[in-house]
Amino acid sequence: MRVVITGGAGFLGKLLAQKLLTRGVLTNARGESQPVSDVVLVDLAPATGEAWLSDPRVRQLAGDIGDSALLEEALAGSAGSVFHLAAVVSGHAEADFDIGMKVNIDATRTLLELCRKLPTPPKFLFTSSCAVFGGDLPEMLADDHLPKPQGSYGIQKYIGEQLVSDMSRRGMIDGRSVRLPTITVRPGKPNKAASSFASGIIREPLAGVAAVCPTSPDTKVWLMSPNRVIDNILIAHDAPQSAFKFNRTITLPGITVTVKEMVESLRRVAGDAVASRISWQLDPAIDRLVTSWPKACAGDFAKSLGMTADASFDDIVRDYQAQYVK
Repeated sequence: MRVVITGGAGFLGKLLAQKLLTRGVLTNARGESQPVSDVVLVDLAPATGEAWLSDPRVRQLAGDIGDSALLEEALAGSAGSVFHLAAVVSGHAEADFDIGMKVNIDATRTLLELCRKLPTPPKFLFTSSCAVFGGDLPEMLADDHLPKPQGSYGIQKYIGEQLVSDMSRRGMIDGRSVRLPTITVRPGKPNKAASSFASGIIREPLAGVAAVCPTSPDTKVWLMSPNRVIDNILIAHDAPQSAFKFNRTITLPGITVTVKEMVESLRRVAGDAVASRISWQLDPAIDRLVTSWPKACAGDFAKSLGMTADASFDDIVRDYQAQYVK
């Protein structure tokens, strides 16, 4: 089975690719377990510097995600599964409407149109976001809560969900969308996501660098660790079509903590000196987006499929420290 990952050189894309190479098999649209013959990573620039990239099953294609010729080459007329992770993140999509529309909607539709032309409808997993929710939200969001996004990114992701659902209804693809919580802790450099601070206030202090938190200490964040996200994405991918009935979208079961509780977790795991590297400076634009997102989601459908949340934020910090902090 050929597997295509857009955003394949990004952090989650690389984690997913490594998991697929180690696992070696995926369930196709007919419910059959198939060996992973090749993994095609599509991104603006290729991934570098990691040993697993030399695996003969890995191929990289660099270019504009909206380039239909690039995507046709990636699919090669035979892709069995497509993981569509590529996106312009929340803060960037809010600051630049045109680039958000180009990548998050236009490129998504181009990819879907190419998938519907394949001889056999592929499995298509779309990574959506909790940013599709907004407005007056209850403390605990039910799976059937109606999305009312309050930012361009959330609106663009919601449109993507609907395209995946309608094309699945028509039998053009076997699609499923997963609404991701805030993902933390991400290694590397900060990005333009409004939620980037949720990694920065852990990652930077652990690296000996000062970090500024742009929200109130009482701000609640619904989140999940990167490894847990990948595990849940694969459960969503392998779930049978019959599990979805009228709903092709899954809200993942994250945990809810305040930003103050995140800092206290860091303090317990790494000590006072590390936690003291965090300062507070409110950024109204970021705070508006973050506080418009849900604080907790029941995730009952996800749990019925076997998906799980992290045990605690302390565990998330410990796992990041063990894996990335020298």
